[in-house]
Amino acid sequence: MANQARSMSGLNVARQQGRPGAQPLRRGLGHRLHRRFSEQGEAEGRPWVAIWQGFAGSMMLLAASFGVGWVSNSSYVLTSLPPVIWMRYELPGVITSVVVLVLGGMLLVRSWLRLGSRLGDFSGPGDKRTVRWATALWVAPMSLSLPLFSRDVFAYIAQGLMVTNGLNPYKDGYSQITGYLQIGADDLWSQSPTPYGPVWLWIESWAVFFGQGEPLPSIAVFRLISLLGFVMMWWGVAKLAAVHRVNVARAEFLSVTNPLVLTTFVASIHNDALMMGCVMVGLYLIARKYRLLGIIVFTMSIGIKPITILLLPFIGLMWAGRGASWPRKIAFAALTMALSLGVMAVLGYLVGGGFGWVSALKTPGSVWIWYAPVGLLGFLVAMIGNALGLNGASLTDAVNLLAKIGALVVVAKAFLTGEDSRLIRRMAVALAAVVLSASMIQGWYVVWLLPLFAVSGVRSDWQYKVLSFVTPFFVAYSLCDQLDVFPYLGNIDLTSARNLAAVIVIAFCVYLVALDVKTKHLFDVHWPRTGDFVRFGKRAASRTGSEIKRLRGQDGQADVPARPAEPPHTRE
Repeated sequence: MANQARSMSGLNVARQQGRPGAQPLRRGLGHRLHRRFSEQGEAEGRPWVAIWQGFAGSMMLLAASFGVGWVSNSSYVLTSLPPVIWMRYELPGVITSVVVLVLGGMLLVRSWLRLGSRLGDFSGPGDKRTVRWATALWVAPMSLSLPLFSRDVFAYIAQGLMVTNGLNPYKDGYSQITGYLQIGADDLWSQSPTPYGPVWLWIESWAVFFGQGEPLPSIAVFRLISLLGFVMMWWGVAKLAAVHRVNVARAEFLSVTNPLVLTTFVASIHNDALMMGCVMVGLYLIARKYRLLGIIVFTMSIGIKPITILLLPFIGLMWAGRGASWPRKIAFAALTMALSLGVMAVLGYLVGGGFGWVSALKTPGSVWIWYAPVGLLGFLVAMIGNALGLNGASLTDAVNLLAKIGALVVVAKAFLTGEDSRLIRRMAVALAAVVLSASMIQGWYVVWLLPLFAVSGVRSDWQYKVLSFVTPFFVAYSLCDQLDVFPYLGNIDLTSARNLAAVIVIAFCVYLVALDVKTKHLFDVHWPRTGDFVRFGKRAASRTGSEIKRLRGQDGQADVPARPAEPPHTRE
C-alpha cells in the first residue's frame, strides 16, 4: 500500500510538472477559466481582472434582488424563507440589500469601463472571445435574480391573464383582473390600455399559460423570453458588424456587454430585448437578400413595440438597392410598409384587437423627466410662463410640438439624404431624433439605439465619451429609482432607501470621474480653443488623400475603409 501511495504521489508530481508521457491533472471550470484569462491577460492587458470584477458585481445584484428586487405579494413560498425575511422585512437586511445592490451595479459599470480600456482597439486575436466570455459571465447571475429596476413583468402577467380570459387589453386596463395588486402590477397603469402590439399580447398569454397564472413561474418564462431576445440581438450585432466591416468585438462590447443593456434586458426582463432581437436579426436577413423573411421577422418587433415602425421606410431603401432611382426607392418603401402592415393585420385578427395598439401608443406620453432635454425645457418654459401670467401648460404643449416637428425633419433628412452604404446609421439617427424629442426618456429608450450605432461604427473620440457617460448615468439612475422596500419598517421608507442609494451612487461616480486613475481619463473633456481650429485647418489642408482615408478608418471602424466596398444590403 505504501509503495502504491508513493507511485500515485509520483504520478501526480509528474503530471503537475508536465513530464513527457504524463496525463495532465483534471481541473475544474473555474481553474480553466482563470488560467485562460490569466494567460491571455499577461499578453493583452489582463482583461480577466475586469471580467471577474464584473462577475462579482453581477453576483451582488443577484443577492440584493432578494432584498429590494420586485416580488409578488402572493409569492409566499419565497418570501417566507428566513434569509429573505431578514433581507426584505428587517431594517439591517434592507439597508444591507440597498448597499449591496448599488455597489454591485456600479462595480459592474466600472468593470465594463476597465474592460474597454484593457482591450484598447479590440484588435487582439482573442478579444472577441474575451468580450463574449465577459458577457456570458455577467449575464449568468442576473438570469437568476428577481426582477430589478422595473416591475413591468408583473404588468405582462396581468395583461396575459386578460387575454386568456377573453378581455381586450386595448380597451381596458388590467384593473379588470381580480387581485392584480397581489400579482405585483403597478396600480399607476392599471386603468390604461396596453401600448404593446399583438405579438406581445400573444406571447404574454402563452407565458401565463405555461406559468399556470402564478407570478414566480410566469416570471421565469418571461426571463427565458428576454434571454432569447438578448441572444438574437447578440447574434444580429455580430453579423451586421461584419457586414459593415466594423470591429465585431468592439461592436459587441458597446451594445451587448454594456451594463445598461444587461440590466435592462436580463435583470429587468423588458420586452425590449425580444423587440431588438427581431430588429437586428431582421435587418441582417434583409442585408443578406432574404428580404421577405427579414421583413416578417422585423415586423415581429413592431408587433411587440410599435416604435420600430419608424424604420420600415429605411428597410424599403435597403430593398431598392444601391444607387436606385427615387421612384424605385419610394415604390419599395411603400411595398415594405404594405407587407409589414399586412402581417400586422393578420396578427391582430388572430390575437384579437386588430389595430387597437395604434390608439394606445399615446398612453405613456403625458409625463416628463428632468434629464430629458425637451421635458426639462417644457418645465422651465411653463414655470416662466406661469410667473408672467401666461398659460404654462399651453407653452409646454408648444415646446413638445416643436420638438416633434424637429424630430420629423431629422427623420425626413435621414431618409432622403446620405450614402446607401450607411443606411443603418441613418436608421439610428432617425430613431435617436425621436427618442430625444420625447419629454420622457427611459433607460431602455437608449438601449434601442446602441446596437444600431454599434454595428455602423462608434469612433473613439467624443462618440465613445458620450457612451461612457450615458451608460453609467442611466445605470446609476435605475439603482436609485426602482426599489421594492417594505413600507412598514418604521425607521426607513422608500424615500430614505432611495436617498441612501443616491448618496452611494454619487460617491461612486465621483470616484470614477475624479479619483480612479484607471477610469477618470475616460471622462476628460478638452474644450477646443481658437488656435486649435486654426491648426486643425492647416493640417487638414496639407493632408493627402491616403492620410485622410487612414484616419477615417481608425478607432471606431478599425478595419473599415473610407468608402467601403458595396455591402450586401445595398446591392441590386
